[in-house]
Amino acid sequence: MLASAETQQFVTQKRLTYWQHVPTLGCVMRDRNRHEPQPGQTRALLASNLVVLRRQAGLSQEALALEAGVHRTFVAHVERGARNLSIDSVEKLAIGLRVPPVVLLAPDLETLKTLTAPG
Repeated sequence: MLASAETQQFVTQKRLTYWQHVPTLGCVMRDRNRHEPQPGQTRALLASNLVVLRRQAGLSQEALALEAGVHRTFVAHVERGARNLSIDSVEKLAIGLRVPPVVLLAPDLETLKTLTAPG
């Protein structure tokens, strides 16, 4: 609950989106101008990497599902970014692709190529 005028003024400042230290609230905010990951960004990244890696491996969604021990529709949902995955599910997909789980979260194609390069 916003009790003081100082707190209300602080909350309505346009340049801040996350809580910074406010004595009455006892919490912390960060500046909106700093690069912050957006909700769903990691899920979209994983979905994109999964499609690229699956195609590189020459696997259909059904074949990957069989290798990973998950349902075919699960793979389709992940590739669309419609499914919120657990770490265990990420690991299963990585095992099905025969890559380390970190590869599924590679931030760009260059890193992805580096992580999947033989040798």
